[in-house]
Amino acid sequence: MALSPRLEVRQSQSLTLTPQLMQSIRLLQLSHLELNAFVEAELLRNPLLEREDGVEAAEPAEAPMEVSPFDDSANAVDRPQTADAIAGSYDTEIENVFPEQRSEDRLGTDWSSGGGGEGGEAADIDQYVAARQTLGEHLNDQIGLLLIDPAERIIARFLADGLNEAGYLALELDAVALQLGAPLETVEAVLGKLQTLDPVGLFARDVKECLALQLRERDRLDPMMQRLLDNLELIASHDFVLLCRTIGCDRDDLLDMLAELKALDPKPGRAFERGPVESVVPDVFVREGPGGWIIELNSDILPRVLVNRTYYASVTGKARDSQEKSFLVDCLQTANWLTKSLDQRAQTILKVATEIVSQQDAFLHRGIAFLKPMTLKLVAEAIDMHESTVSRVTSNKYVATPRGLFEMKYFFTTALASSTGAADHSAESVRHRIRQLIDAEQAAEILSDDTIAEMLGKEQGIEVARRTVAKYREAMNIPSSVIRRRQKRALVGAR
Repeated sequence: MALSPRLEVRQSQSLTLTPQLMQSIRLLQLSHLELNAFVEAELLRNPLLEREDGVEAAEPAEAPMEVSPFDDSANAVDRPQTADAIAGSYDTEIENVFPEQRSEDRLGTDWSSGGGGEGGEAADIDQYVAARQTLGEHLNDQIGLLLIDPAERIIARFLADGLNEAGYLALELDAVALQLGAPLETVEAVLGKLQTLDPVGLFARDVKECLALQLRERDRLDPMMQRLLDNLELIASHDFVLLCRTIGCDRDDLLDMLAELKALDPKPGRAFERGPVESVVPDVFVREGPGGWIIELNSDILPRVLVNRTYYASVTGKARDSQEKSFLVDCLQTANWLTKSLDQRAQTILKVATEIVSQQDAFLHRGIAFLKPMTLKLVAEAIDMHESTVSRVTSNKYVATPRGLFEMKYFFTTALASSTGAADHSAESVRHRIRQLIDAEQAAEILSDDTIAEMLGKEQGIEVARRTVAKYREAMNIPSSVIRRRQKRALVGAR
């Protein structure tokens, strides 16, 4: 068969990722805070978009009633008036009407009225709450009183800027001296003065120095306590027999010193405000109804926007050139796309959440021990979506259930096979059972990882290896059986 060039016309289908399609995919994985920030930016950029507040305009407040000095004020006014309002109606000072009225009573009156008269809104209580002092502000106030030399103040404030959230100094003194062009001895002297500031323990280089500073302030840093600080690794391993032999004390003295260490603050910088604490807001609410579970989106955090087509129609006719017309068309297309994308995002979240609730019905009714293994593929096939879409939808999303507030990713766990032929077990439920077994163990019967694996196989038919138990235990920050035995024996000895 001879080869020769020829032209053919073929028809095929392909998916092209347009910029708007890529943006729609990106909207799925945004949290509600990120989504609201994105919508706010679009509202500022696009004149055809406007926010749908969903709140009717408030009716204008009625004018305050005039009170005649010849009428009974109790009959003339329908609701109680403030002292300021009554005095104002008589065109006099409040002291002439109510001589016993104190200044703090007037403050309370203004608080209740919001400073806006009878029709004003209530005052925002956050405006009257004092801001918490930061660690930097607290130290700057003390540095100004502690140090007089301007050069030392510069070094001190430079060191204060090098503190981490725990209050430890994260800078090398050699590097500080080189950068500021100051002698190392001067930097060390300034650091020694800073370590006396309140709270004691700031400007330490490690945990040992932090605890030593606090003990020195309490006049409890004797040689035996210093030897105890030099062997902090033995405290972490709960090897009290070796610790007593190393520092030269008996068990009672050791327990007393350990009690003193527990009363100290290893992270003194945490007592100060570092930033706003943001609470987790659920994206979906799940509650039990008469015929099953009711799944609702949190409408309070969903941005709602509308396309102002009336404005578009009025402006289009006034466009002067093709560039302005092209801009308006682009704004209209973007506005239409955003409204559809937000609606599609909400429907997708609701669809995925509904399937998760359906799969985890036993968990919602009976607890974590009945959490089923579930994968992204299982949910995607059930709702006829791609795995990547389900993964994006469940990122940074939270569900409020009768069992508590959970991230959507929490419900997706791997499966552990059952030796009895029953349904597979969720890895999360296995971790929960491991914690229960360890919490119930006694000092004389500490469970090893092998023993826990055997107990899981006998009780629930879970096929799990010793190394899997060890991996789950370490992920939950549970120490090994050797350290747990020392800890429990130390607790028994302390009693």
